[in-house]
Amino acid sequence: MGISPIGWLHTLGSLPAIPLAVYMLVKHGRIVPESRPGRAYFWFMLLGVLTVYPIAHQPISSIIATVTLVALLVGYAISKWSVARRFGQYVETASLSLSVFLLMIPTVSESLRRLPVGKPLVTDLKDPLLLGVQGALFLALIVGAALQIRALRRRKSVQPKAER
Repeated sequence: MGISPIGWLHTLGSLPAIPLAVYMLVKHGRIVPESRPGRAYFWFMLLGVLTVYPIAHQPISSIIATVTLVALLVGYAISKWSVARRFGQYVETASLSLSVFLLMIPTVSESLRRLPVGKPLVTDLKDPLLLGVQGALFLALIVGAALQIRALRRRKSVQPKAER
């Protein structure tokens, strides 16, 4: 069975979010919402998340999409909430890191289950290769988020008091 037009919109619409996320994680150590790549990441992720619902074949797909949508919206909205001034950047960073993780889980799963065309690397969701890659992504999320939080704390402790 081929990919439907909405499936193509979902795939091609969300694909740019991956290099944008990688770029920001390498350059800034986190997703930076107020940057040009950060704004582009938001729109590509939003397109990808919203187009999951009409094409989802399994309930877990809609659940992942909903959690991703919440993480994305919280990550982008928290900095605009004045009450969250003290902890907002931590929530923002953790939420947007979670959104990257939730983008990569189905991306990797679908890629391994479809490629190479005609002879995919993985045919079963319990395949050790797929489970290993998913485990590595989860480990990257945990370690990466911890490093990001540590970097934010260090940055705040180095700022002069007048800037805080």
